[in-house]
This record gives sequence, structure tokens and C-alpha cells, in this order.
Amino acid sequence: MIPVFDGHNDTVLLHLEQPHRDFFERHDDGHLDLPRAVEGGMVGGFFAVFPPGQPTAGLVSSYTKADGSTVGLSPGALDPATAIVSTNAMVAQLLRWDADERGLFKLVRTTADIDRCMARGVMAAIMHFEGAEMIGPDLAALDVYYAAGLRSLGIVWSRPNLFGNGVPFLYPSSPDVGPGLTVHGLRLVQRCNELGIMLDLSHITERGFWDVACNSTAPLVATHSNAHAICASSRNLTDEQLKAVAASHGVVGVNYNVGFLAPDGGRTRELPLSVMVRHVDHLVEHLGIDGVALGSDFDGAAMPADLSDASKLPALMEALRDAGYGTEDLEKIGYRNWLRVLKATWGE
Repeated sequence: MIPVFDGHNDTVLLHLEQPHRDFFERHDDGHLDLPRAVEGGMVGGFFAVFPPGQPTAGLVSSYTKADGSTVGLSPGALDPATAIVSTNAMVAQLLRWDADERGLFKLVRTTADIDRCMARGVMAAIMHFEGAEMIGPDLAALDVYYAAGLRSLGIVWSRPNLFGNGVPFLYPSSPDVGPGLTVHGLRLVQRCNELGIMLDLSHITERGFWDVACNSTAPLVATHSNAHAICASSRNLTDEQLKAVAASHGVVGVNYNVGFLAPDGGRTRELPLSVMVRHVDHLVEHLGIDGVALGSDFDGAAMPADLSDASKLPALMEALRDAGYGTEDLEKIGYRNWLRVLKATWGE
């Protein structure tokens, strides 16, 4: 079985909403728990801390594109105080799993930690923040969360905040749907580079993407995005963006969300795995085999029926093998490419 290191899941949020749920027990609902991960060969991943909540008024409500057309920006910005409360609750959940006496879950801070976890059969978890609403303009909270284990950060989710703007969920649409980074956002990029926190570009506007590309010293990474040339969702990356990722020796993790895979933007769960293979082929064409990984969006999106939970991951690997990818290629896509880019980003 090919090991899989997953670029994104929202399982911690699911546990925030269902506090009596046990990650270490098998469930019939949701996409990810430890037993199903073990069945599917998932050895670790980026566990997202995503602060939900009712949005307040946005920082900006519309954006005028280069062609003169105007698009609305939604949803509005999240109140930072609300974000801090839910963020701390989810960080605490990750710390509790890490401290569990069974020793089956480990918050990792280095790729050596990941190697040790894989050797021992322990789930290797990266603390990832999806949106920086819990961080103030002085960036002090960033250092605090780094000390708690934060090693990956998406500057924005699909909403505006102090640091930049995210893409609303639009189809068909280019990702050029809003302004880029603010002055605070540029400072956040610099501090993340200094600390060795990976920056995730999955939800950021195209202008924000280029702001990061021009100011970050680390490889460009999108933990859970797909090819815009195949599915014209605002959440996917254009070929020009892929070119920049390749030039930085970065990585794109393929998102399993049917709405970001289907060429027609549809949301049917009967989407065949061959469509996902098309996205992988396109990404390999533009990034090389060393630039493509996996980023499921488990517990945060609609999965294809053939990938209904983590236990079904071997089906994806078999579909890729049938399409001509050999064992070495599958290991790179499955986990080695994540280890490579994390080592480069974390300064090891």
C-alpha cells in the first residue's frame, strides 16, 4: 500500500461541532478517523484549524477587474475575537490528541518527526491555520501559536481579513476576483518566512498569490487546489500560477472536492476517479512529478463516491497506477513531495 500524507482536512472542526466524537474510534459518518486512515494508508496530514462563524461586514464589498467588470466579494470578514475563541478550542483539541496516552497521534514540527511517526505507525499531524483572523497586526499571536506547534498557515480562507482577500466560490470564474495582500499581509509573509511557517495559497485571490510569489523566500504551495484549465473554479490555479509554483520548486495538493474537479463545475458524487487523474496529469505536465501531492479536504467538502472516506485512498492510487504512474511516482505524489517541500520550508 502506498503511504499517503494528506495536504488538508477539516476533521478538527468536525470535532469542535461534535465534541463527544472520538477520533480514535471508527465512525460511519464523516471522512476521517484513525481506524479508517490506517485502512487507507494515510500516515499523516495537515489538520486545519478553521475558525467558523457568522461573518460581519466585509472589509470591501466589490472588486473591479482589469476588464472593467465588477464582482461581489463574499462572505464578509470574521470578527477576530470570535476567531480566537474557536481557534484556541481547536488547538487545544490537537494538543489533547497529541497527549493521548495511546501515543497514536503526534503533532510534528520537523520532517524527522514525520519520519519517526511513519516508522512507528503513528499519525503525523501538522497544525495548519486556514485563515489568519486570530492573529493581530502586531503578529505576536503568530509566535505564540508557533510555540504551540503551528507550522502551516493559509493567510486567508475565502473571505477578507486584516491581511488579504480570499476567493469566493465561483464557477466559471478566474481567481482574479479581489485585491491582494495588505501591508499587514506583507509583514505576515515575512514573519512566516523567518519562523519557517509554510504559507498555503489555496484560498487566496490571484493578486494575493502574486504578492506572496514576489515577497516570499519559500517554495509556493497550495495544499488543496486543482487545475483551473480543467475546472474553471475561482478556487483552482491557472497555468501561469502553476508555472510560478514550479519555478519556486513548490507543490500543489490535489483537492478531492467534486466541485473543484468536475469540468462543468457540477457537484455529483458519482464523479469518476478518471477526472481526478486528469487533474494530476495536468499538474504533472506543468509542475513535474516532484510538484504534485494530495490534499483531500476530508470533512470539509463533498467527496467522490469512490473516495467517500480515508479508507478508500488505495482506489485513487490504483487509478493513478492504471493511468501509467509507477511506484516511485506514486510515492512522490503520496507523501515524498510533501516531505521535500516541508524540509525546504521549515529550514531543515
